[in-house]
Amino acid sequence: MPADIRIVPCLTDNFGYLVHDPATGATASIDAPEAGPLIAALDKEGWKLTDILVTHHHGDHVGGIAALKAKYQCRVHAPHDANAKIADVDVRLQEGDFVRIGDLTVRVLETPGHTLDHISYVFEDDRALFAADTLFSIGCGRVFEGTYPMMWESLLKLRALPDDFRLYCGHEYTASNVKFALGIEPGNAALQARAKQVETLRAEGKPTIPVTLGEEKQANVFLRADVPSVADAVGLSGSPAADVFGELRERKNNG
Repeated sequence: MPADIRIVPCLTDNFGYLVHDPATGATASIDAPEAGPLIAALDKEGWKLTDILVTHHHGDHVGGIAALKAKYQCRVHAPHDANAKIADVDVRLQEGDFVRIGDLTVRVLETPGHTLDHISYVFEDDRALFAADTLFSIGCGRVFEGTYPMMWESLLKLRALPDDFRLYCGHEYTASNVKFALGIEPGNAALQARAKQVETLRAEGKPTIPVTLGEEKQANVFLRADVPSVADAVGLSGSPAADVFGELRERKNNG
């Protein structure tokens, strides 16, 4: 049976997610930005939280863990870096590990750059990618702890997933990401189409995710740092893609 996925807005612009296995009743939260909205969503659905899948240690992704664990006695799965400040961890995960949420199988990808401990979760059968702050729609996370080449390699790892995968990211940043990307690739037809879609969704108060990876590969300039026209646009024709990516990220940082 396919998973039921609920998007739960948290804090100012974070997304929390609940992934429910209808066959067994198991339910996972992808990160835990804050407990209140996730508890309300669980109560609304009549679900019990069995697992939390943590992507990285930043406070806006782990702030609700303690309260949720106290209420539901759920298992907390987190990156293998024990130095990261994540409380109440039961299971440490690294590249290639698999997690079972009831009958659902989740594959772990290490995607460092935003933080050194960042991991992403792949629900293969449900064609769903939870990439938190590595990959946003039409954007990517700031590189706080890693390097630009490291982050570029992580993006390539996610870009290699099939086009029909749906991206679920950590924040509602799409409108600002679109504005930046249009400044680099104003003639990109896929980006223009996404810009119109995002404008409509936000006007209706709806989230801009999920979005397919196929769409992102065509419209997300940060996934296109190895496209010659993108390198040309930032004055780095012929340069390594990681350098082009770094220039894009610097421009976004300073924009």
